[in-house]
Amino acid sequence: MAAFPGRRSEADRDGDLLAAYARLTSDPDPAVRAKAARDWAAWEDTVISLESDGKPGAYGNRPPDALLALARICSHYYAHAAWLEEGALLRSAHRLAGIPGALIHGRFGLGAPLQYAWELAQVWPDARLVVAGDAGHTGSTTMNAEILTALDRFAG
Repeated sequence: MAAFPGRRSEADRDGDLLAAYARLTSDPDPAVRAKAARDWAAWEDTVISLESDGKPGAYGNRPPDALLALARICSHYYAHAAWLEEGALLRSAHRLAGIPGALIHGRFGLGAPLQYAWELAQVWPDARLVVAGDAGHTGSTTMNAEILTALDRFAG
């Protein structure tokens, strides 16, 4: 997976930082859960700080319950690799032949590196990969325009 929140020494006891965050965000102690959620948000805020539309505190300024929900959902899915075998999407992408697709990725999308979209585009014959040079996970004017272009293309 991509970069990880926090510092390894704070959360990771067994070599799997994502599993550690999944564990910490489900801890019985509310203070432990809250700290893990704040640390996760600090990482998210740092990742989007490179983006043209990245707003300071976009994650960290959320209410505590929303912050914990975000951290729990993200860490849970990441820790379980979305319940997919390694390489399952790439191995099965040939089944998408004949289905047009648009893979629109921001150059600064560090939470899901561009490499993954590029690899999928190599094995999905009818997909078009577009890299928005000024965008990341939060998007940008360029990314929004590319999404509209793709939708127009699909609409015929």
